[in-house]
Amino acid sequence: MDLMVEASPRRIFANAHTYHINSISVNSDHETYLSADDLRINLWHLEITDRSFNIVDIKPANMEELTEVITAAEFHPHQCNVLVYSSSKGTVRLCDMRSSALCDRHSKFFEEPEDPSSRSFFSEIISSISDVKFSHSGRYMMTRDYLSVKVWDLNMESRPVETHQVHEYLRSKLCSLYENDCIFDKFECCWNGSDSAIMTGSYNNFFRMFDRNARRDVTLEASRENSKPRASLKPRKVCTGGKRKKDEISVDSLDFNKKILHTAWHPLENIIAVAATNNLYIFQDKIN
Repeated sequence: MDLMVEASPRRIFANAHTYHINSISVNSDHETYLSADDLRINLWHLEITDRSFNIVDIKPANMEELTEVITAAEFHPHQCNVLVYSSSKGTVRLCDMRSSALCDRHSKFFEEPEDPSSRSFFSEIISSISDVKFSHSGRYMMTRDYLSVKVWDLNMESRPVETHQVHEYLRSKLCSLYENDCIFDKFECCWNGSDSAIMTGSYNNFFRMFDRNARRDVTLEASRENSKPRASLKPRKVCTGGKRKKDEISVDSLDFNKKILHTAWHPLENIIAVAATNNLYIFQDKIN
């Protein structure tokens, strides 16, 4: 018989969330973890399943006054008292649990001022942050919005230190992406083990990698057709207008049903995992 692998729950932590849980993050103390939904973040002890402590609550007294929701949350990799959470308004709040038990007052507030010249009907939707991740060093954090990835220095709240465009060519397509609901897709992002590169997904089974030191970026594709074992991935280019070169793919022929929302990077080696619809691809750096 084929080997069947089955996951069986060891513990179930129940009855603490009214809305869908969007984030779970284990604390560096290895004793507690957080879980976040649209309006609340709860702190749990790993050994206690029947009660949690509410540390962030942004639910207004009148739900009609609700203007933003929590989209992601994570603990700092080394400081067990520090956590961040991002919002649908494009902001990130850093909280220190030492200053007060209920983190309703943040200690740092990260927001990039909007360029008034580029404001449009979609500005608020595309500025919503879908993922936030601390670097392994704990000095930086990365946020992913609909069109870009930003790297922030925790010591500078006013603007990011790096902005990487993921698929800027989609800016002219926002109308149709709104109509087919793709504009609400939640892309994740991740760091490599040394924090020198970052990765995030896109459409057409494309994923993007940015080398922070060399200031280089590449678009690669995870698909059955080009995933023969030992075959090298060829960089892909998207043509935005004018004459299309031989190897380029036109914006109009991108498949928006094929999207890579989840990616992961091995903590020590150059091995990545990419989830493309119902396929999981694992790639490794070419060994000469």
